[in-house]
Amino acid sequence: MEGNPHFYEKNLEQALIDHLQKFLLELGRGFCFESRQKHITFDNEHFYIDLVFYNYILKCHVLFDLKIGKLVHQDLGQMQMYVNYYTRELMNEGDNLPIGIILCADKNDAVVKYTLPEDNRQIFASKYMTYLPSEEELKRELKLDEFVKMSNE
Repeated sequence: MEGNPHFYEKNLEQALIDHLQKFLLELGRGFCFESRQKHITFDNEHFYIDLVFYNYILKCHVLFDLKIGKLVHQDLGQMQMYVNYYTRELMNEGDNLPIGIILCADKNDAVVKYTLPEDNRQIFASKYMTYLPSEEELKRELKLDEFVKMSNE
């Protein structure tokens, strides 16, 4: 995508904020909105976490980074830094480890696999869709044809 990617990510972020109630319901139960563009600073460097939630059922912070393009290994490293910062500086007594979620337009599963440790349980990357999938795409994604075959056997 041409132009300023930061501008487009801000548009995506604004759209999520504009529809925060629906977004929270899609995430599931227990999510409380905490911050947008959460500013953290160390060694005179400034960083901004796109969206921060707290889940009172999971008892942990959930950090979101929004990417309008393809996920790259640097995005995973950035989220690892955010998660480490929350773990070491912002966790409260009784909290579970924070979770980092990167929402991106496209991702390569191999990049995720080889960038994150094998025992990773804190950082996740998920592809988002900017349109409703066709019936054929849904069938393929849900492997509906295989399910129908198995149920007829």
